[in-house]
Amino acid sequence: MTWPEKFVVALMMALAGIGSCWAAPATPNACQALRKHGQQADAKACYESLVRSNSAYYRAEGYWGLEQYDQANEQFRIATAVPGSDPLYKVRWGLLLHERFNNTDAVGLFQEALQKDPANAQAYLGLAMVSADGFDGKATDYASRVLVLDPKLAEGHEFAANLALENADTEHAIAQADEALALSSDALDAMAIHAAVELLADRSPDAWLDKIRKVNPGYGEAYARVAHYLELNYRFEDATVYYRKAIEADPRYWPARSQLGISLMRMGQEDEPFQQLEMCYNNGYRDAATVNSLRLLDSYKNFVTYKDDLIILRLRKNEAELLHPYFEAELHRILATYDKKYRMKLPGPVQVEVYPDHEDFAVRTMGMPGLGALGVTFGQVVAMDSPSAHKPGDFNWGSTLWHEMSHVYILSATNHRVPRWFTEGLAVHEETQVSPEWGDRVSPEILVAIRDKKLLPVAQLDRGFIFPQYPAQVLVSYFEAGSICDYVKSHWSEDKLLDMVHSYAQRKTTPEVIQEDLGVSPEEFDKQYLQWINKSYGTQAANFDQSRKALEHLVEAAKQKQYDAVIQEGEAVRRMYPEYIGDANPYEFIAAADLAKGDKKAAETVLTEYEKIGGDDPATLKKLASLEEELGQPKEAAATLDRINYIYPVDEGLHRHLGDLWFAQANYPGAIREYTAVVALNPLDKAGAEFNLAQAYYASGQRDKAEESVLAALEAAPGYRPAQKLLLEIEHPEAKDSPKTN
Repeated sequence: MTWPEKFVVALMMALAGIGSCWAAPATPNACQALRKHGQQADAKACYESLVRSNSAYYRAEGYWGLEQYDQANEQFRIATAVPGSDPLYKVRWGLLLHERFNNTDAVGLFQEALQKDPANAQAYLGLAMVSADGFDGKATDYASRVLVLDPKLAEGHEFAANLALENADTEHAIAQADEALALSSDALDAMAIHAAVELLADRSPDAWLDKIRKVNPGYGEAYARVAHYLELNYRFEDATVYYRKAIEADPRYWPARSQLGISLMRMGQEDEPFQQLEMCYNNGYRDAATVNSLRLLDSYKNFVTYKDDLIILRLRKNEAELLHPYFEAELHRILATYDKKYRMKLPGPVQVEVYPDHEDFAVRTMGMPGLGALGVTFGQVVAMDSPSAHKPGDFNWGSTLWHEMSHVYILSATNHRVPRWFTEGLAVHEETQVSPEWGDRVSPEILVAIRDKKLLPVAQLDRGFIFPQYPAQVLVSYFEAGSICDYVKSHWSEDKLLDMVHSYAQRKTTPEVIQEDLGVSPEEFDKQYLQWINKSYGTQAANFDQSRKALEHLVEAAKQKQYDAVIQEGEAVRRMYPEYIGDANPYEFIAAADLAKGDKKAAETVLTEYEKIGGDDPATLKKLASLEEELGQPKEAAATLDRINYIYPVDEGLHRHLGDLWFAQANYPGAIREYTAVVALNPLDKAGAEFNLAQAYYASGQRDKAEESVLAALEAAPGYRPAQKLLLEIEHPEAKDSPKTN
C-alpha cells in the first residue's frame, strides 16, 4: 500500500471511530474502504458500528457488511419507505439483491431509482451488471450510459473494461482499466483486468497480481475474475487454478468456491465438486448454479457409465440400454475420422454425458455465453441433450455429437488457444462434412441478416457470440463462422483449415492467420467471402419477403385443396427459398398434393429432395420410406428410416420395421441393432421382440446369443411355437434337414 493510500485508510478509520479517540459516526464508505484494503477486523468493527446507527440506511449497510442479509433487506425496506428518500438507497438495495441472486427485484429497484433520478449513473451500472449476467446484449448500452452520466466513476470504467474483455476487445479493455486506475489508484478490478490480459496472452500476470496483493492480500475476487476470463476462452484447467487462488486469498469468497466446484464438474469430477458446492450451500451461498449443480450431482446415481480405452459414456438408466449401441458406435466412428483428419490422437478418453432432462444439461452451461442449446464441450468432457429431451424432429443428436467432438480435438490441438468463432465455425463445418443433410439450414433470421448486411468482419466475429446486438446474432454468428470454414475449403483446401488450427496453436491472431495461411488481408478476405455468400444466398435474401408472402398464399391454397395450384405455386416457392424446411414448408405441401392426385412417384421425388436438403421431421421421413417401399425401393426405404435414428431413436415401431427391412436384405448386423433397440424399449410383445432378435443372431452365425434371446422369448411366452421351433433348430441343427420319419 502506498503512503497516500495508507493515509486515506487511516483517515477513514479515524472517521469511523476505529483505533482513535475521535468517536465520529462510521459511514458506509469508510467501512467499504477498510474492507477493500484488507482491514477485515477494522471493517467488521465499522459495520458493527453502523448497525447501531439511528439511520435505517446505515443499519442496512452494516448488516450487509456483516453478511446478515435478511436484516439488511428489512432495513433497506424501512429506509426506502420514507418519502423523499435518497435514490441511492434503492440502488444499494438493488445491488444487495443482485448479490443474493434476485436479479428480477434488483432491476425493479434500479428502475425505481431512475424514476426519481434519471441521471443516476449508479442505477445504470446496476442494470448493466444484471444484464451482463445473462449476456443479453444490453449491458454495453447501459455501461456507455454510466460513463456519459459520470465519466469520473472508476467502477464504471472497470465494468466497461470487464465487458470489453469478455467480448474479446482487449485494446478497449486495457484502455478502460487504465481510465479506472487514473481515477482510483486502488481500482482492484482494473488491476485484475490487466492480469487477465497478460495471462490470456501467455505472459506473466505477476506484476499486476503483486499490485493487488499490496492493496489487499485477501482480495479473492481478483483471482476469480481472472478465472472467469480464462473459462470464456476455453482454458478450463487454468481457470480452476485461479479459482483455487481466489479461495486461498479468501476462503469465504463463496462465488469462487462455487465456480471451482462447477468447473471441476465440467472436467468430469464428482467428489471434490460436491464438497465445494455443499460448503457453499451450508454457508448460505445458494445461487441457482450452486443449487442446481448439487441436484445434478445427486442425480448421477440414476446414470450408467460405460467405459473402454477411448470413451467414457454416461447415460440415464431408463434409456441407457437403448442409446448405448448408437452412441458408442458413433463415438468410435468420430474418433477414427478425426484422428485421421486432424492428424492427432486425444491425450486420453473423452467423456460424453447425455441428459434426457434438458434442465440438467442447462446446468452444465450456466454462466457460459454463446453456447448452443444442445451440447457443450469442456476440454475432454462433452455434455449434451438426449434425443428424448426434445420432440421428434427438433434435434439431431448425431450432428450435435460430431460438432462437440470437433471442439474436443481443436481445443486439444491448440492447447485451448483458439478464438471462439473458429472452433465453432469448424464444428459447424464438420457437421455437413459427415452428411450434407446435417447441420442447420439457412434460417429466415440468417437470410435477413445477409440482406441487411449484418455479418461481422472475420477479425471481429467473436463478438457476435458473447453480447449479441440483435436477437438472432448468435445464430447468425454460428452460420457465418461455419460458412467461412466452408469458403476456406472451397476456395483454398481442407488442409488450409488444418493450417489455421496449427497457427492458432502458435498463438497467432486472426488477422495474422488470415494473412499468413490464406495469403490475403483480413479486409480482402471479408470482401471475397461476402461476394461468395451473396452469390449463394443473395437472391434468396433479397426476395425473402416475397417468398414469405408466396408461402402464405401456398398455405391457403393447400387449405382449399387446390392441388394443381399447390403443385405449381409450391415449386415456385421452393425455388425461391430451397433451404426452408421448417413448419409449413413447400416440400410437404407439394407431396401431399401429389398424393391426393394419386401420383406416388412425384410425391416420392419431392420428399427425397426434402430429405437431401436436410428435412428432419420423422413423420415426413416415414412417409417417404413408405413410398419408397411401395415403389419397390427397400434399400432406399431402409436408409431413410436409418436417418431417423439420428433424429429420434425413441420409436419402437421405427426400430422394428427397420429391423425387418435389413433382415430381408441380409444386413444382419443392422437387424440385430434394431431388434436390440426394440427389446430395450420394453415392448408389450416382448416374446416377439426377443424372437426377432434371436432370428437375426442365428442368421449371422451367433448361435450362443441366438439361444439366449430365444430363451428370453420363451420365458415371456412359454407356448410361443415359433420360438420353440427356433430353439430346437439352434440346439439340434443337424435335425433341420434330416429325413422325416413316422
